[in-house]
Amino acid sequence: SLTHTHTNTQEDAGGGLVFWHPKGSIIRRNIEDFWKNAHVDGGYEVVYTPHIANLNLWKTSGHFDFYQEGMFDQMEVENEQYQIKPMNCPFHCLMFKDELRSYRDLPIRWAELGTVYRYERSGTLHGLMRVRGFTQDDAHIYCLPEQLKDEIVSVLELTQEILTRFGFTEYELMLSTRPEKAVGSDDIWEQATNALEGALKEKGWKYGIDEGGGAFYGPKIDLKIKDAIGRQWQCSTVQCDFNLPERFELEYVSAEGSRERPIMVHRAIFGSIERFFGILVENCAGDFPFWLAPTQLKLLPVTDAVQDYCYEVAKKAKKLGVRVEVDRGNERLAKQIRNAEQQRVPIMAVVGMQELESQSLAVRSRKLGDMGSFSLDDLLAELARCNDDAEEFVVEGEKKEPREKDTKKEETVEA
Repeated sequence: SLTHTHTNTQEDAGGGLVFWHPKGSIIRRNIEDFWKNAHVDGGYEVVYTPHIANLNLWKTSGHFDFYQEGMFDQMEVENEQYQIKPMNCPFHCLMFKDELRSYRDLPIRWAELGTVYRYERSGTLHGLMRVRGFTQDDAHIYCLPEQLKDEIVSVLELTQEILTRFGFTEYELMLSTRPEKAVGSDDIWEQATNALEGALKEKGWKYGIDEGGGAFYGPKIDLKIKDAIGRQWQCSTVQCDFNLPERFELEYVSAEGSRERPIMVHRAIFGSIERFFGILVENCAGDFPFWLAPTQLKLLPVTDAVQDYCYEVAKKAKKLGVRVEVDRGNERLAKQIRNAEQQRVPIMAVVGMQELESQSLAVRSRKLGDMGSFSLDDLLAELARCNDDAEEFVVEGEKKEPREKDTKKEETVEA
């Protein structure tokens, strides 16, 4: 399958561990680059944290007591126990404690594409949807109670911006409230729940309420996306946390000079890169939008005499950020086109002596067929624009009479 050629697991490496092959890695890099840029533009700072930590950290956070079944066994390092991380949040709490914070420093927004490892029984592993090692698109916000609603609105805005880029515009939302057993005062629970609900109302989004369905440490919003054929997928989460600030004794100095606990918000938009990639493949049936396609343009030489021109074109395209491949030209033109279409390359350019002499390209869209002839510079500029703006290539060029065959290898192809 297409998914298997982009990502897979390797039996010799163990179950639930994902390998990203070159074409899958191109897609992942584009997803991550867009995610990082959107977060920086949204006022976040991107951070990186280790993959393992002393077991005492996980005892402080409570993960060792409450989540031990989902963690891999510990390893011994110089007579101390270390744990490969199942979560990123304790690391961000340590970073918050690095210095005494003032109320003027808040909100702090830290985002991380952090790879975590969780023990799942082999029978529960399922493709990219349930694995043992995955990269969370994690972020944590530390804020004042009075800042919480505005921060949640900003999170929902960013979530909408990012998911829309990938074609997901229909959501189902659920607000989960305080369960019977919970940490934190009645006042802070009421304030946080009102902030979450107020943010949803400000966005004008319909939502359901799961009474008592929140985590013991805070209320949350869960967002499901709807794909092209109407299936729903659990995706984004916004979770208030009154527990970790207490466990790590996180403090800021208030305007009155007292030491107070910040509100901590966990949030993920994709959930994990691996699972979101699996959803994306399902949504577009492997036919990725132009800006994500591993190969965006394939040059199809119809004679060996134009090979050098093809490589000059490819060099110019790459400088503009367009991902391009040159077909080896060993097949007849019809077969080259079929191969490119089967590989789901969105744009092909037939290159013969006419194109070499006029410094042009005869363009074919996988979805729209023959698009006509373009000057080299005009085509590359439009492809670069489509790439930057996440748009499909739909411009039509100059229609020309059918070419004379450059070699025996070339033949007419019907759109």
